[in-house]
Amino acid sequence: MAGRKKIDTSAAAAEAPKRRGRPPKNAAEKTVKSTEKSGRRRAKAEEPQLLTGSQIVIECLKEQGVDTVFGYPGGTILNIYDELYKHADEINHVLTSHEQGAAHAADGYARSTGRVGVCMATSGPGATNLVTGIATAYMDSVPIVAITCNVTLPWLGKDTFQEVDIAGVTMPITKHSVIVKDVTKLADTLRKAFAIAKSGRPGPVLVDITKDVTAAKCEYTKKEPYLLPMEKRYTEADIDAALALIEESERPFIYVGGGAIISGASKEVAEFAAKLDAPVCDSLMGKGAYDGTAPEYTGMIGMHGTKTTNIGVSKCDLLIALGARFSDRVVSNPKTFAPKAKILHIDIDAAEINKNIRTTASIVGDLKEVLKLLNKKLKKQDHKEWMERIHEMKEKMPLTYPHSRLTCPYIIETLYEVTKGQALITTDVGQHQIWAAQFYKYTEPRTFLSSGGLGTMGYGLGACIGAKYGRPDKICVNIAGDGCFRMNMQELATASRYQVPIIEIIINNHVLGMVRQWQTLFYGQRYSQTVLEDAVDYVKVAEGLGCTAYRVNHKEELPEVLKAAMKAKGPVVIDCIIREDDKVYPMVPGGQPLDAVFDADDIKKNS
Repeated sequence: MAGRKKIDTSAAAAEAPKRRGRPPKNAAEKTVKSTEKSGRRRAKAEEPQLLTGSQIVIECLKEQGVDTVFGYPGGTILNIYDELYKHADEINHVLTSHEQGAAHAADGYARSTGRVGVCMATSGPGATNLVTGIATAYMDSVPIVAITCNVTLPWLGKDTFQEVDIAGVTMPITKHSVIVKDVTKLADTLRKAFAIAKSGRPGPVLVDITKDVTAAKCEYTKKEPYLLPMEKRYTEADIDAALALIEESERPFIYVGGGAIISGASKEVAEFAAKLDAPVCDSLMGKGAYDGTAPEYTGMIGMHGTKTTNIGVSKCDLLIALGARFSDRVVSNPKTFAPKAKILHIDIDAAEINKNIRTTASIVGDLKEVLKLLNKKLKKQDHKEWMERIHEMKEKMPLTYPHSRLTCPYIIETLYEVTKGQALITTDVGQHQIWAAQFYKYTEPRTFLSSGGLGTMGYGLGACIGAKYGRPDKICVNIAGDGCFRMNMQELATASRYQVPIIEIIINNHVLGMVRQWQTLFYGQRYSQTVLEDAVDYVKVAEGLGCTAYRVNHKEELPEVLKAAMKAKGPVVIDCIIREDDKVYPMVPGGQPLDAVFDADDIKKNS
């Protein structure tokens, strides 16, 4: 059946191109023949062909190098699915259990690879089921292209069966959304969709196509993919102003956001930090942009940031934000944020400058390009006294947790040890998400995938499946709370259908953990609708959906279960039972200054 391809996780597969075949006996001969054939194909492709709209969709996907599509068929999109069937050897279609799972899988594929993820759905409820996934991608600047089909042009706007103006619905949550009503405009619209999705600050694009357009014919000529030209927004004066701020600073602090990952600037960030001789923190979205094991790294900033980072940022005299947006979860209270610091903000999106925090100086441009310039011009700085203070704080205020029993931090640390820090981690949203950010050490970009902006419960499993298709060489693990897991747990059926070797770890405390934490601390322990004590057995559910499953009640059981899961050929679910009142610390109460950060020891002292 078309699309039912198992993932090859061998080392050879990791090195091989996406469309794999048997290696030739004579590689050099094969290369020559391949070059000759590709030249003939290119010459032939430049001649116009008379194709249907659905054929044009497939050819445009091939133009863009798309090898995997996640989706769910229906009546209006049948013509495209018929063409996918004919091209199953070129484009692998993954049938998810729900359209939201398809959107999250496309998102996970995009985040893990840096390429554009693609999802498809039919009209009406099929299209609207993509909305949460599209909004998730929009908030975190993830390049995906969502292709939907609508009713035929004569029936548009007449409350036709399964008709929704999906282009209108998604307008606020996409970089661009459009409905195609003319087959002659289809190819260029799709090409533009990919260009918009990946140019500048990336994001999702939706292309809706009426069903009659997918059947109509017009001439098609193959074209090469392109990026939209980006106007250079910064000047030499901007660079000089930044250098001046840096050189006069005595207590600089670097704050790394998701833009550092998107721009591929990890190497430049490391060089910049070394030249500046400054501590480095990150946001949730910036995980992996800077080596989490480096001595200069102080951990996450913000509501659940480390004490060292939050207090250090409150004492620094220059905060340098690299590809970050100063979200409310980072800033807490704009009036008290980094009160002693001048702010230098570097970002590709001019709209982010001075949006939440007033800057002293800013550079609008691609972070990788800007850092290359700064690194070339910046003289080596020396902040010995400041760095000694930071290292002392790190030693005195480490992250802690109870070691006598099974806890999520222990699970994350054990996972880190068993995987030797080489896994690709996806998460859902809540306490487990923060623990995963705190206790797994990320040393490379695109290895921590999480819904940071929208905070989408149910994101992780679909994203993990998509990430495994994008990075078959990686051990892919999703960490979910039991409340999140039940939202999209049907995607286990997708993983088992294709025997996708992912590991799903459920942090099962039988409550909505993060909401309960707030109810405990700020709502007088009134646990309104946050207790999940019911008869759901996740091991039986997982087995019923075709997965191998384990339950872990004690910490001693965990290492061997993880090792067994890593050896499995298909999906594995591990249901880990922890206490309902385990809490994520440190924490900054909403609206309080960052240096009001507290942990469990502080609560004991104050009580």
